[in-house]
Amino acid sequence: MVTKVLITGMSGLIGELVKEKLGELGSYELTALNRTNIEGIKTIQADISDLSAIKDAFVGQDIVIHLAAVLVNADWQQLMAVNVNGTYNVFEASRLAGVKRVVNASSGATIKGVVKGEGIYKDLEDGNYENVPNPWKMITHNDFHPYGLYGVSKMAGEGLARHFSDVYKLPIINLRIGTVRPSGVPEEDQDYSIYLSHRDVVQSILLAMNAPDDMLFETFLVTSDNKWGYRDIEHFKEVLGFAPEDRVEDFRNTTNKPVTKRTPTGGYWVKNQGL
Repeated sequence: MVTKVLITGMSGLIGELVKEKLGELGSYELTALNRTNIEGIKTIQADISDLSAIKDAFVGQDIVIHLAAVLVNADWQQLMAVNVNGTYNVFEASRLAGVKRVVNASSGATIKGVVKGEGIYKDLEDGNYENVPNPWKMITHNDFHPYGLYGVSKMAGEGLARHFSDVYKLPIINLRIGTVRPSGVPEEDQDYSIYLSHRDVVQSILLAMNAPDDMLFETFLVTSDNKWGYRDIEHFKEVLGFAPEDRVEDFRNTTNKPVTKRTPTGGYWVKNQGL
């Protein structure tokens, strides 16, 4: 049986990764809802900020993966138009079309505000591990502390997801995605706390897509297996069986392998490390 999947924002990094994986699996019929054409994929070219322009794309779809967004450098008007109003439109179009499952790409920015100022979480992201008590309090899926207006816009998206699930019984799972680099490897000190590999982000989306039918609403923090992480992925492991394939510490070494730069804590980032 073929499952029909609509992906918003397929031209982005995560969209490309998901497209490749679902294409390999072969049991999915993919459609892109994108502002630009995706070669080899049926594409509806439209902007999610316009409900009338996108709603027909959802008809007949089984699953919607909502990845389209403007990022941290956008102004409030852009954030409102795409991340808030656009997300509302995606949920409303899914409701109208009778979509069976929506996977909403939220962000770790919904809780990243905990790193502001001084404290444990800033020390973890800065690599000042000698200042961190062991164990430290993990941030969970029930916490929120948005980082910047981008984080606020993603919190609004999660709130909309809760509303559509509660009122219309539309099944939605929010994934608070960590830092996914185009290179697939950590590039900054903060990555050793919030890194998410290509394989692990794809796994998280596949798990959310195939969640039990009676799971109407959930929110999961998503990172790889990060020794110095503060985002609690245990809830995701327990509920849907998330099992990170990658350990960020595997990229840190003190050998003479090719490196991009040395970290303040004495480790190295390895170039072109396979995942």
